[in-house]
Formats: sequence, C-alpha cells, structure tokens
Amino acid sequence: MSGQCCDHDASEAQLRDTAYRRVLWAALAINGVMFAVEIVAGFAAGSVALQADALDFLGDTATYAISLFVIGMSLRARALAALAKGSAMGLLGIWVIGSTFWHVAYGDAPQAMTMGIVGLAALAANAVVFALLWRHRAGDSNMRSVWLCSRNDVIGNAAVVLAALGVFGTGTAWPDIAVAAIMAVLALQGAWTVFVHAWSELRGGAGETAMRRTEA
Repeated sequence: MSGQCCDHDASEAQLRDTAYRRVLWAALAINGVMFAVEIVAGFAAGSVALQADALDFLGDTATYAISLFVIGMSLRARALAALAKGSAMGLLGIWVIGSTFWHVAYGDAPQAMTMGIVGLAALAANAVVFALLWRHRAGDSNMRSVWLCSRNDVIGNAAVVLAALGVFGTGTAWPDIAVAAIMAVLALQGAWTVFVHAWSELRGGAGETAMRRTEA
C-alpha cells in the first residue's frame, strides 16, 4: 500500500513538472519576442521606461530558461538557481536606476504614441504569462521567483502605459523617468524576496543533511 502511495505521489509530481515545463516554454517564447520588440521601440522612441521593460523581458527569458533546466532537480539546485535569478533581478534594478539618472540629466521627452502602443502590447503579453503561471505561484523559491518576475512585469507594463499618457499630456520626460524608477524599485524588492526565500531553503536543506549524517 505504501509503495502504491509513493508511486502515486511520484506520478503527480511528474505531471506537475510536465505542466510547469509547458508553461515555462510558452513564457520563454513570449518574453523573447517582446524583448526584441521593446528594445527596438525603446531606443526609437527615446523611452527609458520601454528600455528598462525590454531588459526585464530579456531577464525573464533567461529566468525561464534556468527554471526549465532545474525542473526535477534537488531543492538545493533549485534554490541556487533562484539565488542566481535574484541576483539578475537586483542587477537589473541597479542598471535601471543608473539609466534613470542619466535621462534626468540628458534625456529628451520620448514619443508618447510609440510608448503607448508598445506598452499595451507588452501588457497583453505579460497578462497571458501571468495567467499561465498563476497556479504555480505558491511553489518553491524557484517557482516563486518566476511568478514574481511575471507579477512585476504586469505592474511595470501598466505603469508604462500610464507614463505614455503622462508624456502625451505634459510634453516632458518626467512621467517616463518616474515609471523607470518604480520598475527599478520593483526589481530590487523582488530580488530581496527571492533571496530570502531561497536562502531559507538552502539553510533548511543543509540542516536536514546534517541531521541525516548525525543519525547515520
């Protein structure tokens, strides 16, 4: 009976991994396409918010690729992957802060129409990814890091659309700069959350290993 339960649990885990893998492949493809679209549009429109969002798409593409690689591996391997992704999120936040300061000093008002159209497309794309990842939001630190990336993307895209309206209404770059700053804060906050969760898993795994060695 116990063997049947173990087999049943293993089958359920395999099914979850298979479903999660499919979702990640879809998210990876969506984010890769949107990175290409937004990075071109961001430079063409002179929008730091679009450029920051494009780099976020690139970071998420790497995140999904790493997550696909570690599916089915040990908790320690998945936690280490989450730490790497947390580092990437933190670096993105720091880069956006630096870019924001540069635009405060030297940037001109971006093209509001391009910002709005591309921002809406990015919002729609990330809304689809967010919906796909919703059922996996409460998993381990690796799954949670993926979901947090998606959540931050939806918030960031909505802010880009609002920034486009602000730029159109004021004729200045300040709404674009403000949104870029918000995106930087979201990236840093998400990085901290992932770090804390992953670190607790690593410490817990190390404690269990030490206990098994003691018992042996």
